Amino acid sequence: MSSRILITNASVLGGKLENLLIADGIIALRNAAADTATDQVIDAAGAIVLPGLVDLHSHLREPGFEQSETVLTGTQAAAAGGFTTVFAMANTNPVADSAGVVEQVQRLGDEAGYATVRPIGAVTVGLAGERLADIGAMVESRAAVTIFSDDGKCVHDSLLMRRALEYVTTFGGVIAQHAQDPRLTIDAQMNEGEVSARLGLNGWPAVAEESIIARDVLLAEHIGAKLHICHLSTRGSIDIVRAAKARGVAVTAEVTPHHLLLTDASAEQYDARFKVNPPLRTEADTLALREAVADGTIDIVATDHAPHPSDTKDCEWDHASFGMVGLESALPIVNETLVKTGKLDWVGVARVLSQAPARIGQLDGARELAQGEVADLVIFDPTFERTWSVADLAGRSSNTPYTGIPLAGKITHTIRHGYLTVDDGVVVAAETVAGHAREALRG
Repeated sequence: MSSRILITNASVLGGKLENLLIADGIIALRNAAADTATDQVIDAAGAIVLPGLVDLHSHLREPGFEQSETVLTGTQAAAAGGFTTVFAMANTNPVADSAGVVEQVQRLGDEAGYATVRPIGAVTVGLAGERLADIGAMVESRAAVTIFSDDGKCVHDSLLMRRALEYVTTFGGVIAQHAQDPRLTIDAQMNEGEVSARLGLNGWPAVAEESIIARDVLLAEHIGAKLHICHLSTRGSIDIVRAAKARGVAVTAEVTPHHLLLTDASAEQYDARFKVNPPLRTEADTLALREAVADGTIDIVATDHAPHPSDTKDCEWDHASFGMVGLESALPIVNETLVKTGKLDWVGVARVLSQAPARIGQLDGARELAQGEVADLVIFDPTFERTWSVADLAGRSSNTPYTGIPLAGKITHTIRHGYLTVDDGVVVAAETVAGHAREALRG
């Protein structure tokens, strides 16, 4: 790749200003001279340069639900949010429970070029929770799957969960659990508490999440397996994970941006944009989640990006789909809830949004923006003030809950493998990015 980009006045991870030279797809030089010959100069004055973000939990919907999202549009949304790698969940149609489907998803990502797409394989055939999927074939496929999840559904059978943990331990893989006891959440619509009682909506108790996490932590401890908890949302869940880590259990956990910002009070107007699984919890839960990210109990922030057509959200609450889009808004929300509140500095942001998810997902590279590393990075202006709107979205669906909410920060540039996917706040044209991706693959 011949493109040379010089980023001047770069505050790398919030540190001192320097100039970064990107050439041949790598960070060729830090502290480069300001007059270095390049094809493009980007002035990053006032902005923070971070390693490209890694989302361990996205729903790209393809194959089967292209009316909501495709791998192309989903990775465009990712690029707009500063993500250079996304892990795609398995609840597609057909389900990603075979080598053929995971290879298809990865190929679509390679062709689009906006982000590295790593498929997550299903734990059970068809997400039905009855028998294990062909995990070995997915591991040995070109996609080289490392994480397995039935997200959207819980692996609720204890024996099946044990077998899955035992299986992935043979090759160092990870089971990512959607912690939801199905018997405790029949017809549940929102968090069980004062607000659900007042609104007359069926409640979703915290114990439905906490009981599954407690069981799975014990199973992982017994087996010596790697367990990842998807979208942890309650104070009780934090306590369980914290205690397990103290005992040396190989458990990691994620929190979504929406659980860091929003509470169950958002349901007061029966606006289904706020209907999500797991549900928005109480303010006390939200504040506890922020503290748990700060102290490392929660390892990462992951979006659970869940696009839906407008007609499945613009309807009565009871009939609406669960989920919200979140790739484009993740970094501004982390800025609002964790940086501006003093919970994290920019080194911490890089840890929870890039380095730790890359480690859990077993990606190559340290993601420290060191000389010689692959040039995956994002330039973020944390002071940019705006009120969030659908105009800030780059994917196919518009089911964002943040419309009308002030969110500070703007992704000005995203660079993947040394080429721009977002330039001056605008997503680069698909044909241009695809061309760069082909050139990078040849290189």
